[in-house]
Amino acid sequence: MLGPRVWSSVRQGLSRALSSTVGGWASGEGRKADISGIYPPVTTPFTATAEVDCGKLEENLHKLGTFPFRGAVGGVCALANVLGAQVCQLERLCLTGQWEDAQKLQHRLIEPNTAVTRRFGIPGLKKTMDWFGYYGGPCRAPLRELSAAQEEALRLDFTSNGWL
Repeated sequence: MLGPRVWSSVRQGLSRALSSTVGGWASGEGRKADISGIYPPVTTPFTATAEVDCGKLEENLHKLGTFPFRGAVGGVCALANVLGAQVCQLERLCLTGQWEDAQKLQHRLIEPNTAVTRRFGIPGLKKTMDWFGYYGGPCRAPLRELSAAQEEALRLDFTSNGWL
C-alpha cells in the first residue's frame, strides 16, 4: 500500500495533483484513487490479475522524483519531419541523463517547433519540408500557402537557432 512517506518523497511538482486524492487510499479507506492528474503523466502498472501494481507505481514515482525538470509531458513531433535526427538526439540525451546538453538542444528546438505547429501550422511545416529537401507539397483547401512575410518569419525561426 502506498503510504504518506511515498508521496512526501516525490517532488512537489509531481505530487500536487495526487495530494487531494490519495489521502483516503493511503489510510486504507478503499482501494481506488484517481491518479489521472499526475504531472507528468505516469503509466499505471498493473499486475497479472488486473490490479494496480502499487509497488511498481511507487518505484516509478521515486524515479520521476529524481528528474531535474518539471512539466515535460511528451512532444508534438511535427518538427521531427524536418529535424528528426535532432529530436531523436534530444531523447537520447534525456535517456542518458545529459540534462544540460538536452536543455540546450531543447531551447534551440522550441522556436522552430512552435513555428511548425502553433504559429504557422501545416503550411509552415510544408514549407520547411521543402527547405530541408523533402516534399511538403501544396496546401489543400481551406489552408493557404504562407505569405512572403510569414515565410520570412518562419525562416528566421529556423536560422536564428542554427538550423538553416
